[in-house]
Formats: sequence, C-alpha cells, structure tokens
Amino acid sequence: MGLEIKVPAVGESITEVTLSQWLKKDGDYVEMDENLAELESDKATFELPAEKAGILKIVAQEGDTLEIGAVVCIIEEGEGAGQAKVEEKPAAKADEPVAKAAEAPKAGDEEREENYAAGTPSPAAAKLLKEKGIDPSTIKGTGKDGRITKEDALKAEQKTAEVKSAAPTTGTKTETAATAVKTVAGSRDERREKMTSLRKTIAKRLVTVKNETAMLTTFNEVDMKPIMDLRTKYKDKFKDKYGVGLGFMSFFTKAVTTALAEWPAVNARIEDNEIVYSHFADVSIAVSAPKGLVVPVIRNAESMTLDEIEKAVRDLALKARDNKLTIEEMTGGTFTITNGGVFGSMMSTPIINAPQSAILGMHNIVERPVAIHGEVVIRPMMYVALSYDHRVVDGRESVSFLVRVKELLEDPARLLLGI
Repeated sequence: MGLEIKVPAVGESITEVTLSQWLKKDGDYVEMDENLAELESDKATFELPAEKAGILKIVAQEGDTLEIGAVVCIIEEGEGAGQAKVEEKPAAKADEPVAKAAEAPKAGDEEREENYAAGTPSPAAAKLLKEKGIDPSTIKGTGKDGRITKEDALKAEQKTAEVKSAAPTTGTKTETAATAVKTVAGSRDERREKMTSLRKTIAKRLVTVKNETAMLTTFNEVDMKPIMDLRTKYKDKFKDKYGVGLGFMSFFTKAVTTALAEWPAVNARIEDNEIVYSHFADVSIAVSAPKGLVVPVIRNAESMTLDEIEKAVRDLALKARDNKLTIEEMTGGTFTITNGGVFGSMMSTPIINAPQSAILGMHNIVERPVAIHGEVVIRPMMYVALSYDHRVVDGRESVSFLVRVKELLEDPARLLLGI
C-alpha cells in the first residue's frame, strides 16, 4: 500500500488550496523531502514535499481546488532506475582507481548533458514560460550551468511584450518569441480563466469590507521636494553604507508610525464588541506579485531605522515576486500602505485591509504650480489618501493623522529628530 500525500494544514483561516503546478511527473522516482508540487492558498504559495522515497502516482491535477486533508498523490514502494543500476554494480576493489568503478561518460554524452542543463528552466520559470507561451529554447539562461531562472523568464516576458507593442498592426510580419493571439477587429471572441484562490479571496474580502465597514476617505497633498532633495544628496552614500537604495517607502513608513503613536485609533481594530488598540506598528506593504496583489507585513516598524525599513521592503518584494512569502509574513498587520503611484495613479480611494481600520494610499508625483509664501512656484506634488473605518476613527482623528504625515514628509528632519 502506498503512502498518501495530503494537503497539509497551513493556517487557521485557510480551508482550501489550489494545485498550481506539478514539479514531478507521474511515475517519477522521488527522494524523501523532495518537492513534488506547488500549492497556492489565498495568502501564499508553498511547496509539497515527499514524505518518503518511492514512485510518484499523481491523483490531483494542476488547477484543482483541494480541501485541507485531501489526497494530492500517492508514493508507492519502488526504486529509481539510476538507483537500481548503481546497487547492481559490484563495488570497486580498494586498489582500483575510483574512475574505473564507474564508466567514464563519452564525449558526446557530456556535451548533450551540458546542453540539456543549459536549456532547462527552473520550476518557477517553466511555469511562467508556459503561461505566457514562450519557447524556452529562445532564452539564454543566466543561472548555474546556463539554467533558465525565473528572472530570465520575466525578462523574456517583458521583451516579448515590448516587441508586441512595437509591432505594426498592418504590413510586414514581426517575429516574436511567442505568437500573439490575433483578434480580428469587430470580433466577439471571449476567453475564460478559472479564478485562483488568491483572486477569489481578494474579491470576497473587498466586497465584505465595502459592505461591513463605514469606510470614508480623506485626501491631502504633499510637497515632495524636501525628500527628493534629501535623496539626491545622500542616496549614493546611503547605498554605499547600507547596501540598499533610499526610496520613498521608508520615509512614508517612518512618518506613518510616528503619526500612529499620536493617533492610536487609526492603528486600532474591532474584535467582537471591543476596540483593540495596538501599541506597536506592524505595517502592511502592498506589493505586486505575479499572481496578484499581496500585502506582507513589516513587524515593529516603529522601532526601525530608514535602512532597516528599506531592507525589509526589498526582501519582502523579492519574496513576493518569487512566490516565497510565508503565511506568517502576510498576516497580522495593524495598518497598510499602498503605492498606486508606481502604476501612474493620480488619485484613488484605497480599500481597507480588514480587520485593520485604515490604509494610506500614495500616488504619482507630478510637477504642479502651487502657492508658497504668496508666490506661485512649480513643485513635485503627490496626492495622499487615507481610507478609514468611521466606526473606529472619527473625522478629527483621520484628518489630523494625515496632516501629521504631511508635516513629517515635508520636513523630513523631524523624522530623524523625533519631533
């Protein structure tokens, strides 16, 4: 009787997962603890390891939605071809050279093995290339021994998109790595895709927030010139000393944590009939990932320096890009910051990340004429928006919080002096 490999419990609130990709094929010999498949929950992607060595028998298929405890595959007793072959060979004598115990590969075999390795994408890269319809043979891998990494796949996807956008709509045909699906003008074709667990959960949570909270949004604008001047002056020294770039997110996070300490209701949440006030700031940062928007958390951001925040943001963004965020890294935030400005957003009303009571939206920086000391000058301005739950946060608190954030950003020396 084979060993059933089941969907493990990955969190109290998670009841089902989606089998996003098999990393092994049916009938493959697998070693104990070798990763068999990628499972996707509404919060993160994780790998399913083999609990023993043997022959893999696949039960669930890619795209299936599985409940916790459902059987994914079975590992039956058996040996791999390579393993059996090695065991059948007699051991080499002590006085024989080690090379004689195993037959040396032929020159042609060595070349074929090298070529195969050089053109082989990693599991994550293979999945992305398959989704985008890109031929791996058109990509030169930069990984170990020429292996195609996920970064290589992302670059190929971007290059393909650029070629498509530059291609003429009529006239000569442009060759691309992937053949675009042509849509005839006036056609009424449709395409259906199954919603992922992440997208279904996002949809459900957003509707719930809109229906169950008294959400309002207040706006202000920030003169970004002081921060931009500071970054221009010190960004090279900052990078040399700390090994990370100095971005806007660290300034906003510091400003937010200072304002949260002064207006604790913005950092609170409702639990049953009580309001819970957190005396710490676990700031959730909205990050764009291949499968959608995710919101990992920077713990105790109020006690972190600018460089520590930048490093935390960088590490979380890289994990999000590679689908390596854990459940713990994506739960428990007390306040959220989202930056729609990176996509060109001028102004928006961000939706609260429940059970939190507020979220700050950053937007793009645009040079606009503003009046300063009675004179009209051109300044790089950013609109900021604070959406909040009016059941917890009053108008005075929300407006005062946003004004305090504005003051700190327009005079960043205050962030360093704590005033």
